[in-house]
Amino acid sequence: MELSADIRLEGQDEDPPAPLACVSQVKSSSFSAIQQQGYSATIVLRHKDKLEQTQQKCIATLALFCCSAVLMVLIFSSVDIWGDSEDGITEENCSRDCRVVLVENLPDDLYLHMDGRHHIPLSVGFHTLLEQAKLSVEVVSSVWDLNAWDVEPTPSTAAQGQLLFQRLLRLKSRGIKLKIASSLTNSSELKALAAHNAQVHFVNMKTFTGGGLHSSFWIVDRTHIYIGSAEMDWRSLSKRKELGVVVYNCSCLALDLHRVFSFYWQLHDRDYIPSIWSKRVTALYGRHEALELQLNATPATAYLSASPDHFCSKDRTRDLDAIRQVIQSAKTFIFISVTDYLPLHYRGNKGTPYIRYWSDIDELIREAVVLRGVKVRLLVTNWKKTNPLTFNFVTSLKSLCMQLHNCSLEVRFFSHEKKKDFQLGLNHNKYMVTDNAVYLGSHDWVGTNFEINAGVGLVLRMGDSAKDTGATILKHIKASFERDWKSRYANNLQKSKDLQDKYRLLQSSKNRWETKEEN
Repeated sequence: MELSADIRLEGQDEDPPAPLACVSQVKSSSFSAIQQQGYSATIVLRHKDKLEQTQQKCIATLALFCCSAVLMVLIFSSVDIWGDSEDGITEENCSRDCRVVLVENLPDDLYLHMDGRHHIPLSVGFHTLLEQAKLSVEVVSSVWDLNAWDVEPTPSTAAQGQLLFQRLLRLKSRGIKLKIASSLTNSSELKALAAHNAQVHFVNMKTFTGGGLHSSFWIVDRTHIYIGSAEMDWRSLSKRKELGVVVYNCSCLALDLHRVFSFYWQLHDRDYIPSIWSKRVTALYGRHEALELQLNATPATAYLSASPDHFCSKDRTRDLDAIRQVIQSAKTFIFISVTDYLPLHYRGNKGTPYIRYWSDIDELIREAVVLRGVKVRLLVTNWKKTNPLTFNFVTSLKSLCMQLHNCSLEVRFFSHEKKKDFQLGLNHNKYMVTDNAVYLGSHDWVGTNFEINAGVGLVLRMGDSAKDTGATILKHIKASFERDWKSRYANNLQKSKDLQDKYRLLQSSKNRWETKEEN
């Protein structure tokens, strides 16, 4: 019995009882299940990792696609990527053999000695351009008031403006496209021109800078141009003194000016300035690489400038840099004729207005006079809007030459003093001429203008061989300046200050009278 029991006990591992066998099977099954679950989990995790990687790639691809799409939208929405048609004119095939003429408007009752020089009226220059037109006329002007609709009764001096307006209306019948860029929102004349198939694009300068579109130029058939001080205003053709140039058969220069026009044109109805531009608004020439051309068979260079800074497309020279280059390159004289000269930047705000000294041009003049011995003459208009601080600043300029040898800085004020109408005989010129260059601009030399108003300038520089030739455009403009400088209308500083005091006294009396009448 005992032996038998021992034998069973020793053989227990080989043949376990049924309950123990079940426990062993359960343990084995659990282990296999755990192994299977672990394997499955590994597969799931691997699959999950691959899925996440795939999703990340998809997200990255989608993000890249979206960025590309946004970029393309920006490119195509900021401006027309193709730009405006340039009629097949390129830098390679454009004309550089050009003819330039000086055009002026001199009011009938301004008695100016002409020295026998041929004078081309501004109105003749405009009508000649319209006669030349075959395909297109592109115009930029800060004012549109050719018909004197805001004046009752209509003055007889408005006849030239009315005639020019009628000729613009008739361009449609000749199959000529008229395109106008303007910052004016409620011009009856622009509405009338648009009704006769003119294309008018509005540049929202108030949103961009708070200023206006002060540029004044024409482009005809991408071949001929006008640039100067005159606006599309009947006063510019009759009552005000204006000066500009018309350049014929000069498609290289016209093509570059057209790119300035295209810059304005593509801002139509926008409230932001795009950061991406078509190549067809990129400047072709600038102060570092000017256009080489022939002006009236005389070698010369030319380029265009613009303002304010964020209205300068790629490679476009700033107006201030153009003025700086012309002043710094002058060797013997600098003659300046502007309506207003005020080295201040000021803007009216609610409460305290913002005002600061604007030294950019003022310091250039001081440097030229004192350090380089260049003769400077500054002819400023004395009229009802002349800021009293102008007299302080020019007095400061004049004081530079006290007790200095080889120092010459003179200032005179142009005014048609005997006329009650301050617009009559107003010197509206905006140019500078030196011994080797001329700058024609859109702005008076007031700091605020260059910072908030859109303008365009033209720099013409004569080659060295021009000294041996006959009269050049520089000599014509210099002669016009000297004619004005020596005229009876150019007064010294003290007399001009006295006249300004009289103007203000008359205006004050007029205001008091009007107030009394209203009461």
